[in-house]
Formats: sequence, structure tokens, C-alpha cells
Amino acid sequence: MQEEEIAELLKKENEEFKKLTEEHRTLEELLAKIDSKRYLTPEEELERKKIQKQKLLKKDRMAALVREYKRIHAN
Repeated sequence: MQEEEIAELLKKENEEFKKLTEEHRTLEELLAKIDSKRYLTPEEELERKKIQKQKLLKKDRMAALVREYKRIHAN
């Protein structure tokens, strides 16, 4: 099973994965909103970095859940 297929399955069956996906999407939207500005204030730049880090942490956790699923279901 491919990682994309596992991710789709986990979105339906795993509450943590579903929540992470929704939070990741929300952060992506916030980042797009900030990036649409021509210039960023220092505060906005700081907020942008914070959002990027949060987004990456969520993506890393989702990847870990996919790896865990693959490990458990490899047998």
C-alpha cells in the first residue's frame, strides 16, 4: 500500500491523524494569507516562522503515523 493510500485510510480511521490533517490545512491557509502580502512587518515575519514550524511538526507526526501503520501492517 502506498503512503498516499495509507494517509487517506488514516484520515478516516484515526482521530489523531484526522485532527493533524485539519490543523495542517488551517496553518497552510494562514501561511498563504501572510504570503499574499507584499511586505511583512517584523511581527508578521515572526508569526510566519512560527506557523511554518507548527506546520512542519504536524507533517512530521503524520508521517510517523503512516510509518507506524506500515510497520504494524507489514506482516
